[in-house]
Amino acid sequence: MKLNLKNTFIENLPSDKILENSRRQVPEAVFSFVEPKKTANPKVLHVSDEMLQELGITKEESKSEFFKNIVTGNEIYPNTKPFAMCYGGHQFGNWAGQLGDGRAINLFEIEHQHKNWKVQLKGAGETPYSRTADGLAVLRSSVREYLCAEAMFHLGVPTTRSLSLSLSGDQVLRDVLYDGNPAYEKGAIVSRISPSFLRFGNYEIFSARKDVKNLKILVDYTINHHFPHLGKPSKENYINFFREVSERTLKMIVDWQRVGFVHGVMNTDNMSILGLTIDFGPYGWLEGFDFGWTPNTTDRQNKRYRYGNQPNIGLWNLYQLANALYPIIEDVEPLEAVLNQYKVDFEAQSFAMMKSKLGLFTDDENDMNLIQALEDNLQLVETDMTIFFRLLSDFSDVKTGFHLIENAFYDLENITDEVKMRWINWFEIYQNRIAKETISSEERKTKMDLVNPKYVLRNYMSQLAIDAADKGDYSLIDELYQLLKKPYDEQPKYQKWFAKRPEWARNKVGCSMLSCSS
Repeated sequence: MKLNLKNTFIENLPSDKILENSRRQVPEAVFSFVEPKKTANPKVLHVSDEMLQELGITKEESKSEFFKNIVTGNEIYPNTKPFAMCYGGHQFGNWAGQLGDGRAINLFEIEHQHKNWKVQLKGAGETPYSRTADGLAVLRSSVREYLCAEAMFHLGVPTTRSLSLSLSGDQVLRDVLYDGNPAYEKGAIVSRISPSFLRFGNYEIFSARKDVKNLKILVDYTINHHFPHLGKPSKENYINFFREVSERTLKMIVDWQRVGFVHGVMNTDNMSILGLTIDFGPYGWLEGFDFGWTPNTTDRQNKRYRYGNQPNIGLWNLYQLANALYPIIEDVEPLEAVLNQYKVDFEAQSFAMMKSKLGLFTDDENDMNLIQALEDNLQLVETDMTIFFRLLSDFSDVKTGFHLIENAFYDLENITDEVKMRWINWFEIYQNRIAKETISSEERKTKMDLVNPKYVLRNYMSQLAIDAADKGDYSLIDELYQLLKKPYDEQPKYQKWFAKRPEWARNKVGCSMLSCSS
């Protein structure tokens, strides 16, 4: 397995002077060198064939003992220096100080076919940033992370990627519900891939420590290596850099809203500087359409990270990044202009996104009212978001409209006449509106089916794969992996997954609410 290695990160950025792997504050450094923990009995459960190709690794090589040892941290690739990154962050709105890669270890970076990839292990042992944690991960959270990153990519949502999912062979103690009842679970490791794992928090930590020198070094590196089209670092390009980060962040969140994805923990240390979805913890897809839903047990009370608030949190996080960059810009106005533009752009992009979901491609002054009425209707009774929008592309006339969407309702039998009437009224307006479109109903369906997925990684699906894997059956992981490669296709052989959340999963741990415990 011969990889085309690069060392742009560790060669261009300041490292921790202390080499000892002990929990501590790490000043004036972007990262600390650290080696993964050797495991008892590693076993690779699944590998992404697409990411193998991206990295220049053959399928044969992925079956080797050497590959297994590399992606489980049991062997260090020759001439590489694994490291963990230092960053801070705002967690649930409060500054948390130094956080850092507490259970992530970056192995190396690879250049292949003019793309640069950072290869990282999650769950491979403690680092100087682990605080009181053990730096390990369990099978439960690792299955979810592995599948979700790849699912997001195929949905067309900017995201980090997955290379491999492995068992460590070790037992890991976890308190799933934070209720004082810890239990041992199977340890696991995910190999994650991204052009960069830099987060808003990487910049915040230097700003908070008034370390302007290293803040500038990091921003300059980021522009040179990830935003080279902006030109050489300068005050003007620091502003352009912030503008582009803002635009990428917004695009990512609008895509989240489009497919009904709720991240669950949008702290600034979980916000990628490249606008990629990063850190798949207590996430979930909407089952019933509900702006107030959050999948995170820690967020249950305040619902800061609820579905409907994600765009606002994106903006709040960008405010924190603007504050972090201010010391090298020293000008408030251009930063405020970018933040104000985010608000304007969100309204426009969100509106355009909803119109595309409805198959509306021309302008009409009443479109906003039509969308508002639809969102109101979707919340009258529990209505499955994914199924509703997918079925809507088959709409032909008012008479069959309500019947068309019956499968999207969780309790069809108890729907009142009043609710039915509101839907019929909405379908009348919708029928008149699509009659103004210039494309055929076939073309409209094709376009709608490209933005409204048929299959998403619902929490109960992940849980079924986790339960099977816990018993040594990994076939469901592969079935879901294959299914989610083509989320917009009909895939008749997987039709069983085009279904509402089963009633048994409504309040089951791992299927409705999830904790950050992994």
